[in-house]
Amino acid sequence: MSFTKLVEEYRGGVLENVHYGAVCVVDEKGTVIYRAGHPEHMTFLRSAAKPFQAIPVMKRRIDEVYGLTDAEAALFAASHRGEAFHIEALESILHKTGISEEGLHCCATYPLNEDAKAQRHRAHEPKRRLFHNCSGKHSGLIALSKHMGWDERTYYLPDHPVQQEIIGTLAEIAGVPVSSIPVGIDGCGLPVHALPLRSITLLYLKLACPDLIEDPLTRTAAARMAKLMNDYPDMIADTRFVCSALLKDDNLSAKGGAKGVYGIGLRKERLGISLKVSDGSEQVWPCIIASILERLGYGNKETINRLYELVPNAIVNDGGTPVGERKAVFTWEP
Repeated sequence: MSFTKLVEEYRGGVLENVHYGAVCVVDEKGTVIYRAGHPEHMTFLRSAAKPFQAIPVMKRRIDEVYGLTDAEAALFAASHRGEAFHIEALESILHKTGISEEGLHCCATYPLNEDAKAQRHRAHEPKRRLFHNCSGKHSGLIALSKHMGWDERTYYLPDHPVQQEIIGTLAEIAGVPVSSIPVGIDGCGLPVHALPLRSITLLYLKLACPDLIEDPLTRTAAARMAKLMNDYPDMIADTRFVCSALLKDDNLSAKGGAKGVYGIGLRKERLGISLKVSDGSEQVWPCIIASILERLGYGNKETINRLYELVPNAIVNDGGTPVGERKAVFTWEP
């Protein structure tokens, strides 16, 4: 089978839930050194693709072309949760680039952050495209299209030059033919690509260690995007989410996507990690990632502790009373 048990959850000593999935770890040569489940399991990257979707934007230095701040440019790779500082930066991007909010192909919605959503409801504000967690990515791709003289209205179509550059970038960094990459449509309406877990692991290894990328322009753009993610971690998600918690550690490149997919690169150790939770759960990400880092002997305990603080392994009821526990149960397979 592609999947194995990753996490078990107990309530009152009784097994209540099991989360299956797969984990893959590669070294700097691209060799799978640890795995749980099948490393060739094919999965859509969803928002874990965002740092790589932003590489064509960074190659053209779109942030410099339009005078964006570094914090604003970080949103090109973000799944922002719609906090006030995210929306302020996004409005600034639209103003500086001359892009209209109506030009974004992502739908109008409310913020993913519950407090931010409640604030907008209390103010009787309507849904907005800028509230969508992918609006930073869309803004960057439209700005690139505008700069290159490509049709800004159709930037979301698979045969558009910007989308062709994105799939070419993924193929280049993962070391696979473009023809081998399945294409679907993501929640925000853009093309979304699928790769085996092992290839996703390679993407994140090279994002953390861009010296492994052969093309100098791609290498520089990847390094720049990765640095922005670490310099402005709260822009990538929000103040209480796993991506931002991991990116506070300058040794890590990290980004998750919908339906349980996650990628991490370790700079000093020169390792790549990817995982997929088969039921799509994001709640068990901290448990799994912390366990992986512990098993690898990762030295930054503060990063591991941040993960456990986000989602403790102790399961509590609505009143905060401990009623059970979750634990990572996967073992490394040959």
